[in-house]
Amino acid sequence: MRSVQPAELTACDREPIHILGTLQPHGFLLALEGPDLRIVQASANLPDLPGRPAAQAHGKTLSQALPEIGAPIVEVLRSQLGRDGAAYLGTLPLETGSGARAYDLAAHRSGSLTVLEFEESAGETALAGSLDGLYPRLRAFIEALHGASTVEELCGLLAADIRLLTGFDRALVYRFDRDWNGTVVAEDGNGVLPSYLDLRFPASDIPAQARELYRRNRLRIIPDAAYDPVPIVPALTPSTGSPLDLSQSVLRSVSPVHVEYMRNMGTAASMSVSILVEGALWGLISCHNKTARRVPLQTRNACDILTQTFALQLAAKERGALAEQRLALGAIQARLLAFMAEEENFVEGFLKHPEDVLALTDAGGAAIVTGQRCRLMGRTPTEQQVRGVYEWLSAEHGGEAVHVTDALGEEYPPARTIADTASGLLAISISEKYASYVLWFRPEVVRTVRWGGDPTKAATKDPTGGPERLHPRKSFETWKETVQGRSRPWSVPEIETAKDLRAAVLGIVLRRAEELAALTEELQRSNKELEAFSYSVSHDLRAPFRHIVGYAELLRSREGDKFSDRGRRYIDTIIEAAFSAGTLVDNLLTFSQMGRNALNRIPCDMNQLVEDVRRKMMRDIPLERTIRWQVGPLGQAQADPVMMRLVLENLLSNAVKYTRGRPEAVIEVTREADRDADAVFRVRDNGVGFDMAYVNKLFGVFQRLHRVEEFEGTGIGLANVRRIVERHGGQVWAEGVLGQGAAFHFTLPIR
Repeated sequence: MRSVQPAELTACDREPIHILGTLQPHGFLLALEGPDLRIVQASANLPDLPGRPAAQAHGKTLSQALPEIGAPIVEVLRSQLGRDGAAYLGTLPLETGSGARAYDLAAHRSGSLTVLEFEESAGETALAGSLDGLYPRLRAFIEALHGASTVEELCGLLAADIRLLTGFDRALVYRFDRDWNGTVVAEDGNGVLPSYLDLRFPASDIPAQARELYRRNRLRIIPDAAYDPVPIVPALTPSTGSPLDLSQSVLRSVSPVHVEYMRNMGTAASMSVSILVEGALWGLISCHNKTARRVPLQTRNACDILTQTFALQLAAKERGALAEQRLALGAIQARLLAFMAEEENFVEGFLKHPEDVLALTDAGGAAIVTGQRCRLMGRTPTEQQVRGVYEWLSAEHGGEAVHVTDALGEEYPPARTIADTASGLLAISISEKYASYVLWFRPEVVRTVRWGGDPTKAATKDPTGGPERLHPRKSFETWKETVQGRSRPWSVPEIETAKDLRAAVLGIVLRRAEELAALTEELQRSNKELEAFSYSVSHDLRAPFRHIVGYAELLRSREGDKFSDRGRRYIDTIIEAAFSAGTLVDNLLTFSQMGRNALNRIPCDMNQLVEDVRRKMMRDIPLERTIRWQVGPLGQAQADPVMMRLVLENLLSNAVKYTRGRPEAVIEVTREADRDADAVFRVRDNGVGFDMAYVNKLFGVFQRLHRVEEFEGTGIGLANVRRIVERHGGQVWAEGVLGQGAAFHFTLPIR
């Protein structure tokens, strides 16, 4: 005997248990077609009636074959569709070849056919005999349900009342989890059969197609697991050539695997009633008996009424609990939204109130992660480990608004090392464009699960004795498993509240973006006006300043001998001031043109640009100065070569200027490690440097950190550098130490 692999177990899922083509022998069946209810199929145990042999029933109408049924029931059958299961039609006495029999009639629709089933009455008259006998029990049960305060109490009441009605040795309330494993949450028994309370059974014990039948047909009974199946004759419906679908049948035979499963459990009879909550299969009432046991149809219908009443109360209690949780979480969410609205950046509203962020999902830790920053709250993995989760989430689930798991290590194996803080993950994306997330973490909850037998040996495959087929496991002894790497599952209200928060965050971000867009539009208009004004003024001032310089120089050269020394100094001062003013106007004109000229991006050889600028500058540098140039491999970048030459001229000329007092000036131009899709360049010198307290002033117009008497300049060069680099989509920043030198960094797109 060998264990079955998961792939083989899917054969059990595919078993066509709704078209097995056989019945249990405690009744018989007729398949009727057309408005005249003509018999086209019947079970092989159709009894012989006086003067009407069973073999002659095929092809006759129901009224011809069984006039005992009577016209009222025939009319009901003609109009009754039975789409929601079998409809009980009453009890019919029949004189058969083997004596008088009483049958409970039930009908349902199967495709184009009407299926009429005759279940032999069990002959019990206790509680099941009449409505008068059932009513007191039903009323007491409903009153008890209203008094139950928990789901556990509700389940216990149901198990006790179902066993009282049916007389089975054991009644279990069996609840499915999200993986379709079932747990016995309540039990009532007489001690004849072992207790299964709190035991869990694997999903393979009730495969998918069996669960679907439980959902569609709420009542199932097997009075005797040792029965011999009764075939349907003919096996295929003549008009369709297909087997009869018995999904709604009360007599339908069951899978041989299930019969063997019952025998292995030590039970000879069973009954199940499906628990449907809002149309979904929540669980089962599963009853078992040591010996064969029949339960009348009326009693089973009473059990169905009890179960439906229970399901309504259960749904109400679960909805109430969920509503209370939603209200509590909604209050927390409202506070967080108010905090976010008060801040310029909504993230600050999170960071300043970590207790509410964690309470929103009952998490142990949380993180807000973007491409640039990672902020942690509560008990979390390290920043590097959270970054790993973020990168996995971005790569594998980037299109998801919300991602939820209580077993992160199963989806993302590196998370197994952080199970103590992050076995569970609830993540929401807070940007439609970028990979930005709020992550909530829950720690591992190690627990012991008691299985009703080893779940890894749910079925075996026995190759002996003919064709191979699956056999259910034989052992139901308690098997304990320690579950690790899982957190408490996230509840529906917690997930929904996180989704609502995401929508609110995106709304806030969108509103801010619209406000910024309006502000940007206004600023762009103002900038264009200022650029036009500065261009006009600087352009118009160039000629007057040139005239001042030109005429002052003529005056000095032609009439200078007529002036005193003081007069000649005045003329020199006029020339120098006018020249400086002219240079300032030229620089202003260049600055204003930076926003007006279109970019001509092409691949630029940065080493060649640096060399061109350096050679031009060396012509104006006194020979007595010693400058050591250290230019590394710079590669290429996408840039406008004219504008980039201006950037390098400003940075290199500043380096030359501010190293003037050094015995040997050292000027380095290097390319650092690329960042994402950007190339990073650096110009560093060993000059006078600057105090980092004033670094924010460096790139402003007319901002200077040194006196004009010490170092000439207009205070526009670095403003030009920043404007050009930012127009290229890059960034610029500076680092300096007073008396030791400065380094200027800028980035440019590689592509």
